[in-house]
This record gives sequence, structure tokens and C-alpha cells, in this order.
Amino acid sequence: MDAASRALALALPADVADTFANRSEYGNAPLSTIIHRDHGRRSREEQAESQQYLSREEEIALVRFLLLKSNLGQPNWPKAFEKRHPQLQAKRVRSIDWKRHSNNIHEKVVEWFDMIAPVLQDSSVVPENVYNMDETGVMLSMLGSVKVLVGKDDR
Repeated sequence: MDAASRALALALPADVADTFANRSEYGNAPLSTIIHRDHGRRSREEQAESQQYLSREEEIALVRFLLLKSNLGQPNWPKAFEKRHPQLQAKRVRSIDWKRHSNNIHEKVVEWFDMIAPVLQDSSVVPENVYNMDETGVMLSMLGSVKVLVGKDDR
């Protein structure tokens, strides 16, 4: 709920007249915005949300999903979505050069399968929707780099 809507819903003290000006003062919201909201005008956020394909709840679920994909090494989503969610960032990833791997590859593989196992055991994950990717999220058969969305804290 935006500040003007909260100001309209605010219970004013008993000795204060119920006017838009008082609601503006006690609710810390612009007077004109309170009047607009009272007359049915939607907030900019609500207006923008009505023009989006996803509802607020769907976007929250999608952010959670994208962060999970990021943690699993398979991130990807459009730039406009990234701008609306500051906890995400765009990042360019490259497939791994096999010459770079050292003797600790076994530990990395074990860690990867420990992380992916619960996801693959989920009954909603169909085997034909599981793809061959390395831990950077790049398909092993693809060359070059790919731009993806990851969590802000990912390096």
C-alpha cells in the first residue's frame, strides 16, 4: 500500500478533524496525492503493475525461482525484469575451459550433485526438461559467453 492509501486508512486522533489536509500531515503524504487516491486514481506502482504481464506475487515467486536457478548455475531472464528487482544483476558467463580444471574437480562435481539432487527428485521436474549445462549456466555444447541474471551477491 502506498503512503497516500495508508494516510486515508489512518485513524486520526479523536480531537483532530477528518480532513484531507490533516490526513496529509499525520500520514506524511502529499495532499494532492491523498485527494487523487480518495477519488479512485491508482498509484504509479499500481498503474505500472496493471501493464505488466505478471502480478506482484508472481514476480516475487519468479525472483525466488531465478535466485534458485542462479544458485544451481542456470540463470537467465530479460533486462527489464532485472531493473525492477535490485537483488538481481546481469552478468556475462563463459563456458568452462576443461584445461583449467585441476585435481579438485572431484570435490566440485560432488558438491554440484549434492546441490542438484533435491531439485531433480522433485516430481514437478520432468526429465526431458533437464539440460546439459556446466556450473556457469552455459550449455556444454555452446561456445562463447552468455549474459544471464544472477543474485546481486554472486561473483
